[in-house]
Amino acid sequence: MKRLIRTLSMIALMTFPAISTAFETTANDSVPAHRHRFNAEYPDMHDPVMAFDNGRYYIFSTGFGIGLISSADMKTWRPEKSPLDPIPEWAQKIVPAYKGHTWAPDIIKMGDRWYLYYSCSTFGKNISAIGVAVNRTLDPTSPDYRWEDLGMVVRSVPGVTDWNAIDPNVIIDSEGNPWLTFGSFWDGIQLVRLEKDMKTTVGEPVTIARRKTADTVEHGGGEANDNAIEAPFIIFRDGWYYLFASHDYCCRGKDSDYKTVVGRSRDVQGPYLDKEGKDMALGGGSLLATGNDRYSGVGHCCVYDFDGKWIFGAHAYDKTLRGASKLYLRPIRWENDWPVIEDRPEN
Repeated sequence: MKRLIRTLSMIALMTFPAISTAFETTANDSVPAHRHRFNAEYPDMHDPVMAFDNGRYYIFSTGFGIGLISSADMKTWRPEKSPLDPIPEWAQKIVPAYKGHTWAPDIIKMGDRWYLYYSCSTFGKNISAIGVAVNRTLDPTSPDYRWEDLGMVVRSVPGVTDWNAIDPNVIIDSEGNPWLTFGSFWDGIQLVRLEKDMKTTVGEPVTIARRKTADTVEHGGGEANDNAIEAPFIIFRDGWYYLFASHDYCCRGKDSDYKTVVGRSRDVQGPYLDKEGKDMALGGGSLLATGNDRYSGVGHCCVYDFDGKWIFGAHAYDKTLRGASKLYLRPIRWENDWPVIEDRPEN
């Protein structure tokens, strides 16, 4: 029983988001909960994803009804109204513990519509669901701005699925087919193809990344907290698909040991191999970003090519601010077809 309680406690710590809105920091054990003014140049952040539309950059993040900020230059940000307002009724029925605090979104454009994927979950259990909403523009001042919720894409149920339906990311493959990757702990990172409607799944999800070793997988051993991996993000560049994921634990302020790893494949379905040729489905993953003298737990990343400039986005826990979870944006350069993060002098 003690082991079970310890397992659930560790999962709950891993999944507990550090912010509840773009304006509020709900801290972990090491940071007293407090409210403060929005910092336009260094915003609080958890689980960021980005998009560019009509001259502005937008960041969607974990928050009540999903956090949203925007900027013209990626330097000074302003808060925007939450996209999910009101929160979806279907999610409250499927995930009774969901009260509007919405986790780890993803944003992607397909045709003339933006698709916003989001997670509704339960702490410490895989009672979770991923939904999607659509809009023709991201500009809140546009007369066409209106989010339409399309409902559930996929859900996880204890004892039925061996994965957790949170942390969605959608990649369009080289043939124009959308794929949904998602997952946190349990059996790791999942991948499933979507119909062109961007909502209907095709077949069953398959595991493409986990922390478990080949021996553990073969013998069906291990528990959820033995598989500390989550937050997948896939990009396509020069014939390679790159899978980014987060290892270890977030949400512990200065004690967070979150880190970002990467592998690549010629096929969107994998296998994704790291620099040493190890399969990410069998514990592989080359280290890309980790803590340093200033930050702990650099993870839950997103990666984009904005007009030829590659950007790495994540959240990181600032040790100089008692472990507050902050927006972490860095340029990426490519060496031998592998990403390298260009750090900043002040770090």
